[in-house]
Amino acid sequence: MTETNISDIASKAPEPEFPPCNRDDNKVRANLTYIYYFMFVFSVITNLLVLVIIHRFEKLYTVINILLVNLVTSSLILMSSLPFQAVYMQMSTWIFGSAMCKIVFSVYYLGFYSSVFFLTLLTFDRYLAFVHVMPVVHVRSRRNAIISCAVVWVISGLACVQPMILHGVFSQEDTEHCEEFAHIDGIDRKMLNRSRFYIQLFIFLILPLAVIIFCYIRIVVTIKKSQSTSKFHAVRVIFMIVVLFFICWIPFNIVELLHYKYESDLSCEAKKRLGYALRVTRNMAYIYFCISPIFYTFVGKKFQNHFKQLLVKCFPQLQDHISFNTNNTTTRNLS
Repeated sequence: MTETNISDIASKAPEPEFPPCNRDDNKVRANLTYIYYFMFVFSVITNLLVLVIIHRFEKLYTVINILLVNLVTSSLILMSSLPFQAVYMQMSTWIFGSAMCKIVFSVYYLGFYSSVFFLTLLTFDRYLAFVHVMPVVHVRSRRNAIISCAVVWVISGLACVQPMILHGVFSQEDTEHCEEFAHIDGIDRKMLNRSRFYIQLFIFLILPLAVIIFCYIRIVVTIKKSQSTSKFHAVRVIFMIVVLFFICWIPFNIVELLHYKYESDLSCEAKKRLGYALRVTRNMAYIYFCISPIFYTFVGKKFQNHFKQLLVKCFPQLQDHISFNTNNTTTRNLS
């Protein structure tokens, strides 16, 4: 192959539109690597524990358990991207190839987007159960729950098409980078970023937040009128999961939206500050996926009882030290 042909091929490879800006500190990257490994292992263990408890002690075909299983699955999908990101930071180069670059970051967004919707569905289901008990019995059916989950996965999958298109591998100073290209032939990157900005802002943040706030206001008003303390316990778990989610995710959403909107117009120093804020808030978001299963297991009284039974079954010597209710009848509401 002649030098001319080689130069022609090289000129066709996608290159960043702006000069590279090194935003990373080696010590920070090393520390984050170990944190990512720990969060991945911890998340897998706790999420699988929730699935085992639901499978062993619950009826899988109830509406709320269908939604919970899908929520846990979306958490596992997102956290599955962490080992790849950890290796990327540890080695300072992407070693998994262009296809895996697209897959890993598409999986990350698939888990993120689907989790938002499944939390919204869980809240809406609690709203129907407490505010409209009898009139909507036919609505809260297994069939509708499965259809709703399928729609969520389809919408979330379609929203991941853009990250899959934009992410790719390029070489810079003998290092392979898995990033969003600043320029791809035939694609208006700024237009795509602008569309992602508005999609994430309105569909995956404002809309779910508005639905959740409305549902919980109505739930609180209804429970207050009924003066039933048992219903407070029944809705507590989902409420705490939702509150935890938005505490961990809203800062990240805000910073990421700023990143979409202004990143291309910023100086290198400003990009470093924005990148640092993005890293901090993203890790806050990852923490949610690590600790939320603990709320499933230890906040709800029924899950506490199931967890104790599971411990005794796995470790019979603990039977004399752990007390639990042997009645495994599944109640209508999570409590």
